[in-house]
Amino acid sequence: MKKKRSQSGIKGLIIGIILICLVLGYYYYLSSKDRAKTQEQTPSASAVQEALIRNLDNNYPPSPREVVKYFGQLTQCFYGEDYTQEELEALAMQIQRLYDKELIDNKTQDQYLEDLKWDINQMKQQKIVVSSYSPSSSTDVEYFDKDGYNWARLYCTFTFRKETNLIVQQQIFVLRKDEQGHWKIFGWKPVEDDEKNGES
Repeated sequence: MKKKRSQSGIKGLIIGIILICLVLGYYYYLSSKDRAKTQEQTPSASAVQEALIRNLDNNYPPSPREVVKYFGQLTQCFYGEDYTQEELEALAMQIQRLYDKELIDNKTQDQYLEDLKWDINQMKQQKIVVSSYSPSSSTDVEYFDKDGYNWARLYCTFTFRKETNLIVQQQIFVLRKDEQGHWKIFGWKPVEDDEKNGES
Protein backbone atom coordinates (compact mmCIF):
# COMPACT_ATOMS: atom_id res chain seq x y z
CA MET A 1 0.00 0.00 0.00
CA LYS A 2 2.81 2.34 0.95
CA LYS A 3 4.61 1.36 -2.26
CA LYS A 4 1.56 2.31 -4.37
CA ARG A 5 1.26 5.65 -2.60
CA SER A 6 4.96 6.28 -3.12
CA GLN A 7 4.68 5.49 -6.85
CA SER A 8 1.62 7.71 -7.32
CA GLY A 9 3.42 10.48 -5.43
CA ILE A 10 6.42 10.22 -7.76
CA LYS A 11 4.11 10.20 -10.80
CA GLY A 12 2.33 13.29 -9.47
CA LEU A 13 5.66 15.01 -8.92
CA ILE A 14 6.84 14.18 -12.45
CA ILE A 15 3.53 15.39 -13.95
CA GLY A 16 3.82 18.59 -11.88
CA ILE A 17 7.37 19.22 -13.13
CA ILE A 18 6.27 18.61 -16.75
CA LEU A 19 3.37 21.04 -16.33
CA ILE A 20 5.68 23.70 -14.85
CA CYS A 21 8.11 23.22 -17.75
CA LEU A 22 5.27 23.57 -20.26
CA VAL A 23 3.99 26.76 -18.59
CA LEU A 24 7.51 28.25 -18.44
CA GLY A 25 8.18 27.27 -22.06
CA TYR A 26 4.93 28.84 -23.23
CA TYR A 27 5.64 32.02 -21.24
CA TYR A 28 9.15 32.23 -22.79
CA TYR A 29 7.64 31.72 -26.27
CA LEU A 30 5.12 34.53 -25.74
CA SER A 31 7.69 36.98 -24.31
CA SER A 32 10.10 36.26 -27.21
CA LYS A 33 7.29 36.80 -29.70
CA ASP A 34 6.34 40.13 -28.07
CA ARG A 35 9.97 41.26 -28.02
CA ALA A 36 10.41 40.47 -31.73
CA LYS A 37 7.16 42.27 -32.53
CA THR A 38 8.29 45.37 -30.60
CA GLN A 39 11.62 45.41 -32.44
CA GLU A 40 9.77 45.22 -35.77
CA GLN A 41 7.48 48.10 -34.79
CA THR A 42 10.39 50.30 -33.69
CA PRO A 43 12.50 50.94 -36.80
CA SER A 44 16.12 51.93 -36.32
CA ALA A 45 17.04 55.57 -36.90
CA SER A 46 17.87 56.44 -40.50
CA ALA A 47 21.30 57.74 -41.51
CA VAL A 48 19.77 61.22 -41.81
CA GLN A 49 18.25 61.07 -38.33
CA GLU A 50 21.56 59.82 -36.89
CA ALA A 51 23.39 62.73 -38.54
CA LEU A 52 20.88 65.27 -37.23
CA ILE A 53 20.77 63.95 -33.67
CA ARG A 54 24.13 65.55 -32.84
CA ASN A 55 23.78 68.68 -30.69
CA LEU A 56 26.55 70.99 -31.86
CA ASP A 57 26.02 73.35 -28.91
CA ASN A 58 27.10 70.64 -26.47
CA ASN A 59 29.00 68.28 -28.74
CA TYR A 60 30.93 70.24 -31.38
CA PRO A 61 33.64 68.15 -33.11
CA PRO A 62 36.84 68.66 -31.09
CA SER A 63 39.42 68.60 -33.91
CA PRO A 64 39.78 69.57 -37.60
CA ARG A 65 39.62 65.90 -38.56
CA GLU A 66 36.38 65.34 -36.63
CA VAL A 67 34.84 68.46 -38.22
CA VAL A 68 35.65 67.18 -41.73
CA LYS A 69 34.46 63.70 -40.75
CA TYR A 70 31.07 65.09 -39.67
CA PHE A 71 30.97 67.20 -42.85
CA GLY A 72 31.45 63.95 -44.79
CA GLN A 73 28.60 62.28 -42.89
CA LEU A 74 26.23 65.16 -43.69
CA THR A 75 27.39 65.27 -47.32
CA GLN A 76 26.74 61.55 -47.68
CA CYS A 77 23.19 62.19 -46.46
CA PHE A 78 22.65 64.94 -49.05
CA TYR A 79 23.90 62.81 -51.93
CA GLY A 80 22.95 59.30 -50.97
CA GLU A 81 19.95 59.13 -48.63
CA ASP A 82 16.21 59.74 -48.78
CA TYR A 83 14.80 62.56 -46.66
CA THR A 84 11.88 64.92 -46.32
CA GLN A 85 11.98 68.63 -47.18
CA GLU A 86 12.15 69.42 -43.45
CA GLU A 87 15.09 67.04 -43.00
CA LEU A 88 16.88 68.59 -45.99
CA GLU A 89 16.57 72.05 -44.44
CA ALA A 90 17.71 70.68 -41.06
CA LEU A 91 20.75 69.06 -42.72
CA ALA A 92 21.54 72.36 -44.48
CA MET A 93 21.33 74.27 -41.17
CA GLN A 94 23.51 71.67 -39.46
CA ILE A 95 26.29 71.66 -42.07
CA GLN A 96 26.41 75.46 -42.12
CA ARG A 97 27.23 75.41 -38.41
CA LEU A 98 30.54 73.80 -39.41
CA TYR A 99 31.37 76.72 -41.74
CA ASP A 100 33.49 79.77 -41.01
CA LYS A 101 31.52 83.02 -40.73
CA GLU A 102 33.17 84.40 -43.88
CA LEU A 103 32.05 81.35 -45.85
CA ILE A 104 28.46 81.69 -44.58
CA ASP A 105 28.38 85.44 -45.36
CA ASN A 106 29.02 84.72 -49.05
CA LYS A 107 25.35 83.72 -49.53
CA THR A 108 21.96 84.31 -47.96
CA GLN A 109 20.21 81.31 -46.42
CA ASP A 110 17.75 81.21 -49.35
CA GLN A 111 20.59 81.32 -51.91
CA TYR A 112 22.46 78.57 -50.10
CA LEU A 113 19.38 76.31 -50.03
CA GLU A 114 18.58 77.03 -53.66
CA ASP A 115 22.15 76.20 -54.78
CA LEU A 116 22.21 73.08 -52.60
CA LYS A 117 18.93 71.77 -54.04
CA TRP A 118 20.17 72.43 -57.58
CA ASP A 119 23.41 70.57 -56.87
CA ILE A 120 21.55 67.62 -55.32
CA ASN A 121 19.21 67.43 -58.33
CA GLN A 122 22.17 67.44 -60.72
CA MET A 123 23.73 64.51 -58.86
CA LYS A 124 20.41 62.62 -58.80
CA GLN A 125 19.89 63.14 -62.52
CA GLN A 126 23.32 61.67 -63.17
CA LYS A 127 22.57 58.89 -60.64
CA ILE A 128 25.65 59.75 -58.59
CA VAL A 129 25.75 59.14 -54.82
CA VAL A 130 28.45 59.64 -52.20
CA SER A 131 29.17 56.10 -51.06
CA SER A 132 32.01 56.82 -48.61
CA TYR A 133 34.42 59.42 -47.24
CA SER A 134 37.74 59.19 -45.43
CA PRO A 135 39.50 62.19 -43.84
CA SER A 136 43.27 62.33 -43.24
CA SER A 137 44.51 60.78 -40.04
CA SER A 138 45.04 63.16 -37.10
CA THR A 139 48.82 62.99 -37.57
CA ASP A 140 48.50 64.23 -41.17
CA VAL A 141 46.67 67.44 -40.27
CA GLU A 142 48.87 70.48 -40.97
CA TYR A 143 48.54 73.35 -38.47
CA PHE A 144 49.80 76.88 -39.10
CA ASP A 145 49.29 80.50 -37.99
CA LYS A 146 48.41 83.32 -40.37
CA ASP A 147 46.86 86.81 -40.00
CA GLY A 148 46.45 86.30 -36.26
CA TYR A 149 44.42 83.09 -36.65
CA ASN A 150 45.05 79.38 -36.09
CA TRP A 151 44.56 77.36 -39.26
CA ALA A 152 44.49 73.69 -40.21
CA ARG A 153 44.76 71.95 -43.56
CA LEU A 154 43.86 68.32 -44.30
CA TYR A 155 42.56 66.03 -47.00
CA CYS A 156 39.40 63.99 -47.33
CA THR A 157 38.85 61.29 -49.95
CA PHE A 158 35.29 60.95 -51.23
CA THR A 159 34.11 57.94 -53.20
CA PHE A 160 31.23 58.60 -55.60
CA ARG A 161 29.22 55.76 -57.11
CA LYS A 162 27.52 56.05 -60.49
CA GLU A 163 25.59 52.83 -61.01
CA THR A 164 28.42 50.24 -60.94
CA ASN A 165 31.29 52.71 -61.46
CA LEU A 166 33.28 54.25 -58.62
CA ILE A 167 34.89 57.70 -58.83
CA VAL A 168 37.44 58.66 -56.18
CA GLN A 169 38.11 62.34 -55.55
CA GLN A 170 40.42 63.89 -52.98
CA GLN A 171 39.47 67.27 -51.52
CA ILE A 172 41.69 69.62 -49.55
CA PHE A 173 40.04 71.42 -46.61
CA VAL A 174 41.19 74.57 -44.84
CA LEU A 175 39.78 75.31 -41.38
CA ARG A 176 40.11 78.32 -39.10
CA LYS A 177 39.62 78.38 -35.32
CA ASP A 178 36.92 80.79 -34.16
CA GLU A 179 36.65 82.83 -30.95
CA GLN A 180 35.01 79.91 -29.12
CA GLY A 181 37.93 77.65 -30.03
CA HIS A 182 35.90 75.68 -32.59
CA TRP A 183 37.45 74.66 -35.89
CA LYS A 184 35.32 75.98 -38.77
CA ILE A 185 35.57 75.07 -42.45
CA PHE A 186 36.94 78.09 -44.35
CA GLY A 187 36.85 76.38 -47.74
CA TRP A 188 37.62 73.25 -49.74
CA LYS A 189 38.44 72.27 -53.32
CA PRO A 190 39.62 69.26 -55.33
CA VAL A 191 43.31 68.47 -54.93
CA GLU A 192 43.83 68.80 -58.73
CA ASP A 193 42.73 72.45 -58.57
CA ASP A 194 45.14 73.06 -55.72
CA GLU A 195 48.01 71.53 -57.70
CA LYS A 196 47.14 73.64 -60.78
CA ASN A 197 47.37 76.78 -58.66
CA GLY A 198 50.81 75.74 -57.49
CA GLU A 199 49.87 75.95 -53.83
CA SER A 200 51.45 73.73 -51.24
